[in-house]
Amino acid sequence: MTAISPSSSRLARFQALFSRLWPSVFAYGAVLLIAILLIKLPHAKDYVGPDNDDGMRLVEVRDLLAGQGWFDLMQYRLGVGGTLMHWSRLIDLPIAALIKFFGLFFSGERTEALALAVWPISLVLPLMLAMAIAGRRIGGALAMHISLALTFLMILTSGRFLPGAIDHHNAQMGLVAMMVAMLLDDKYRGWSFAVAGFCAAVAIAIGAETTPAVASICLIVAIAWAWHGDVYASAAKAFGLSLAVFISILFFGTVPPRLYSAVTCDNLSLGFYSLSAIGGGLLFVAAAFASRAPRLGRFAVLAGVGLCIAISALLIAPQCLQNPLSNLDPMLVELWLDSISEARSFVEMARTETYILGAFYATGLFGVAICVFRIMQRDRVEVHLTLLFLLGVSFAIALVQVRGATFSNMLAILPLTLLIIDVRKVSNADRENIAAALCYILVVIGSVPAAWGVAGDLVAMQVNPAASAVASEDEPESACKSRQAIAPLDNMPQGMIVAPWEMGVPILRFSAQHVLTAPYHRNPRGMLTELHIGLAEPKEAEAFLRGVGATALAYCQEDVSSAQLAKLKPDGLYAQLSKGNVPDYLQPYAKAEGVQYFLFKPVD
Repeated sequence: MTAISPSSSRLARFQALFSRLWPSVFAYGAVLLIAILLIKLPHAKDYVGPDNDDGMRLVEVRDLLAGQGWFDLMQYRLGVGGTLMHWSRLIDLPIAALIKFFGLFFSGERTEALALAVWPISLVLPLMLAMAIAGRRIGGALAMHISLALTFLMILTSGRFLPGAIDHHNAQMGLVAMMVAMLLDDKYRGWSFAVAGFCAAVAIAIGAETTPAVASICLIVAIAWAWHGDVYASAAKAFGLSLAVFISILFFGTVPPRLYSAVTCDNLSLGFYSLSAIGGGLLFVAAAFASRAPRLGRFAVLAGVGLCIAISALLIAPQCLQNPLSNLDPMLVELWLDSISEARSFVEMARTETYILGAFYATGLFGVAICVFRIMQRDRVEVHLTLLFLLGVSFAIALVQVRGATFSNMLAILPLTLLIIDVRKVSNADRENIAAALCYILVVIGSVPAAWGVAGDLVAMQVNPAASAVASEDEPESACKSRQAIAPLDNMPQGMIVAPWEMGVPILRFSAQHVLTAPYHRNPRGMLTELHIGLAEPKEAEAFLRGVGATALAYCQEDVSSAQLAKLKPDGLYAQLSKGNVPDYLQPYAKAEGVQYFLFKPVD
């Protein structure tokens, strides 16, 4: 009889797991993709997503395809002297590859349109797979299907995976979901935690937004090792080694050599790299040599590891222990950051958009409450402790910046899946019990963030129709950002265009012009200068325009930020332009889609 090696046995179990998952994942994924194409695509007005970041990503990809270096992340046409962007080439690469591939069969913008449609849709299956694995591991086949169904609804009602959504947030969602799924392996298999370490490294390399989630995952693995000891050793070693190895590969593979010693807190740099590599390496060493020590001894070792990481953080990257935007100029905070919808806090949203709070916070809070209740009931304590910690961190971030609600809503799916199963059992056991059936229905509905949004909108329409959460089909700024609005720039000599920051990305996308500003914190000089130009009296504004080498100014009557500046300073340049008072150093050039273009006259 031929002996079966441990590695062959592990491979067989791995194949068996995925053979049980793929049919369901493909089925839900196929229906979801059809639904997206049928429901969302016919209403699309552009092949690029509506977010500025989608357009900016396309600009970066075009530059890469045009020959800009892999390590060169400078956006040369943005700001005075260019702006070094903080995004990763890891997202640019697959999009560029898709454009090149479709370029073999098509030409012009059709190649971009196809690539930008395929990329976000291709990320649906990995996310569905991760949620299927997580569901199956915590509750079997039924939990897998419920988790997939809730994920289906989350994706369908979100804009993150629509054609054209090429920002990195969708990829980050998939990576976080996969990390959580691997952490929920109750057999503590090494391959699961190696995958988690790999995903953690990629998540850090793609963007700093997931750093709290990655740090939470690392902390959970470390504490679980200290608690369980030898039985958890393979998992801890696999995670630590995987994180250290892959973060090293990604650091040297994506960071320019000249920036190896630089510490920045909004992307992968020496700060995040060193802490990840040191932490992963020390966890591997601790698990390799101290797993059989007494529990108290393991926690002492873990405390030593934590002390080493803390000292490293203080020595290497002390500035990264605070919000990367904490040093932003107060003027930019007030006139720019506070107006960004994704950056609003719970308090700000409660004051201005009360009726849609449920869509962002109710499901996450529901999930937190269920985790706490389960732990108090001693029901699958380790699973719910893990989910509570991850969900609690995401929910806390969402309270500070609403963008964190994306992750808290996603993670809430898992504890709510288990709740739905239990309530379903009670309801099925007594089909005559209307209260149980109603409770089951309400739990299912309450597990869908979009349902809270619809409910809030219905209330808003009854109480105050003007406060409806349903957005207008035509955003006020859309006219300023359209291709038609930017068209006059094609006939201008190439130079520096001063325009509101919401026009910055469209100008980069639709023309070959340079632009002073776009809504990115790494271009504070450009953003501040544009604000001063709009607020300054016309004579003072001329000095600012000459200082940045402006060749033309674009003024959009419907731009929200320009209107705000005009209101703040009635005698400022933007306020005067809104009244038709054009200073003599500006020569009217063209009008298009509500935008007025003025050539900046050189000094005689």
